[in-house]
Amino acid sequence: MRRGIPLLAVLLAGCVVGPNYTRPKIAVPAAFRAPEPLPADQAASFADLPWFDVFKDDELRTLIRAALASNYDLREAVARVDAARAVAGITRSNQFPNFVAAGAIDFNRLSRDGVTHISPAVLPSQNRNFGTVGLNVLSFEIDLWGKLRRATEAARADLLSAEGNRRAIVTILVSDVATAYLSLRELDEALDISLRTLKTREDSLELVKSREAGGVATLLDLRQSEQLVDSAAQSIPVLRQQIELTENQIRLLMGRDPGPITRGRRLLDQQLPPQVPAGLTSELLERRPDIRAAEQALIAANARIGVAKAAYFPQLSLTGFLGGQSTQLTSLFSGAHRTWSFIPQATQPIFTAGRLGSNVRLTEAQREFALTEYERTIQTAFKEVSDALIRRQRVRESREKQEALVTALQDRTRLAYVRYLGGVDTQLNALDADRDLFQAELMLSGIRLNELLAVVDLYKALGGGWN
Repeated sequence: MRRGIPLLAVLLAGCVVGPNYTRPKIAVPAAFRAPEPLPADQAASFADLPWFDVFKDDELRTLIRAALASNYDLREAVARVDAARAVAGITRSNQFPNFVAAGAIDFNRLSRDGVTHISPAVLPSQNRNFGTVGLNVLSFEIDLWGKLRRATEAARADLLSAEGNRRAIVTILVSDVATAYLSLRELDEALDISLRTLKTREDSLELVKSREAGGVATLLDLRQSEQLVDSAAQSIPVLRQQIELTENQIRLLMGRDPGPITRGRRLLDQQLPPQVPAGLTSELLERRPDIRAAEQALIAANARIGVAKAAYFPQLSLTGFLGGQSTQLTSLFSGAHRTWSFIPQATQPIFTAGRLGSNVRLTEAQREFALTEYERTIQTAFKEVSDALIRRQRVRESREKQEALVTALQDRTRLAYVRYLGGVDTQLNALDADRDLFQAELMLSGIRLNELLAVVDLYKALGGGWN
């Protein structure tokens, strides 16, 4: 019988109620949807590159490093990870007994004339001093049904989920800084186009003025030239405003006060990897930090079902004390002054008005919610990768067409002004060609930016940047 008691204790200690976690079966597509068939060899992924190998602009790298060091969102995420780590440590400590050293000395004086009269013959001295010192075992719950182990499992999953969210914020931050910086360089390019166009139109206006003074050009020609100058000049303050606002946004991402941003390479000189393989679809589940965070949240919700179900069963707690009590401090630990207590206590819920069952149903509903979020995160990830692949291909096609259009308009504008100055054609055709060229050059600058941003979006969608 005595040999069976330890065995029973081991069996009870190994009993854990509640469902064990198994990863849900998710239908993963065989390949990412893209306008063009992706290469057959997709073992490597563009997202496996660290961000400092993706972005070649030294100033952009400096901005990203500064943002990773001081960004407010990232600092909050780090604090959440630290808090989750502390909660996991607190939760795990509940599985072990807590020992507390305690000591006390009571000084008392009894009254001879109190409610109970004490004769001086019986009690010659009314002063009484009493000392206690020992080791307390605070109430310690024996984890018979795995309640504490399930709680620790949930706390560890919460910690890993917080870490996954931190990594997701790193990915977003790297992408946001790169997007803002490239947008800033595109605005700089648009400003250069506007300033160059304004200078050209001002030169043309001076020419028209001299022709009008000589009776060759009409007043209408002069007013049309003035209109083009004013339209080009009007766009410059707008672009400068957008540049300054974008600089302030980048400074905020860096956790710094508003101010200017140092430039690096021009928009046309920005280099991103020419080959951007997406990798295997199955690897996206492991690479994307938001998917990993969502799965850990699901693990935590699954473990809390076991915590709720354990409340149905008896709970056994132990409380103890070991020490000494004496009126003389020198004899606290000797002979008859030693004292100890051992208090096992068992509790069993009898009637809770449905609270325990409702709590179990609540945790099960929370698991279903976490499962839904996990599946939605996965589907969103595949959509984002596909969108980025489609955008990159279509924008590249648009850029090629727009470059051809700009080349044609440059030639048209040159010929139109030659014909106008030679008296062969009216100024209207030259002005139309100049206006079309200005808009086409601005549009080409925007398309080039979108092509770069498509690569940045693909890098983020694939889960790159956090490592």
